[in-house]
Order: sequence, then C-alpha cells, then structure tokens
Amino acid sequence: MHGISFISVLYGNFVLFIFLYIFIFKLRRMIGFHLGMNIAIVTGGLIALTSGILLIFQFPFHFTFITILATCIGMVTGAIFGALFDYQTMLTGLINGLMAGIMSPMLGAIMTEHVYFMVILEALIFLMIIIIGISIRRS
Repeated sequence: MHGISFISVLYGNFVLFIFLYIFIFKLRRMIGFHLGMNIAIVTGGLIALTSGILLIFQFPFHFTFITILATCIGMVTGAIFGALFDYQTMLTGLINGLMAGIMSPMLGAIMTEHVYFMVILEALIFLMIIIIGISIRRS
C-alpha cells in the first residue's frame, strides 16, 4: 500500500468522524457530561493519532510539518466534539488532541510494518466508534 492508499484511508477516517459528529449532534441533549468528556477524549485522540501516523507513512521526511498538522487536526477535532457539551469538555478534548498529535508522528516514524499497524489502528477506531454508539444509546 503506497501513495494514495494512506491518504484515502485518512480521508475515510475524516468522513467517518464527520458522520459520528452528526450522530452525536442529534443526541447531544441526552448525553451526560461524563460520557461527553469521554467522547471528546476518544475522538480528539484517535483522529490526531491516525492523521499523524498515516501522514508520516505517506510523507516520511516532513516530520515537523506533519507534527504541526496532526496536532492542529487533533486539537480542532477534540474541541469541536467537546464543544457539543460544555467548555471543560472542550478543553479536555483540545488538550488530548494536542498530546496525541504531538506523539503520533513519532510513533509512525518508528514503524516498519505499515500495513499491519494500519489494520490494527483502523480496527481500534471502529471498535471505539461502536463503543461510543452503544454508550450513547444506553445513556
């Protein structure tokens, strides 16, 4: 898997998180603050992690720019999902996106088997989205 495939997986992740945002936006009044904080932490961290790792797989010699980009993507995503609930949740999602965005290119730079790690990472994303959906339905 070279070139366009890593970018297409990243695009698929963004689309998936947009659909998750729409789903949560419709049900945000039913969700408590504790679950909202967990949602902001998971979404900000996972999108920062996947964007940093997949971008460093695609562009391995642009470490500084990818770190900045993954950090900004994670912070914005965590803040947007956290803003659905309250300001403390927004701050928590923002900080978690910051930390995951800074660490993710470092993790991606040391990987040797890109495809295996990407499959495990995508399985983790789908598992977390399923858990979020089940938690929202039960709240």
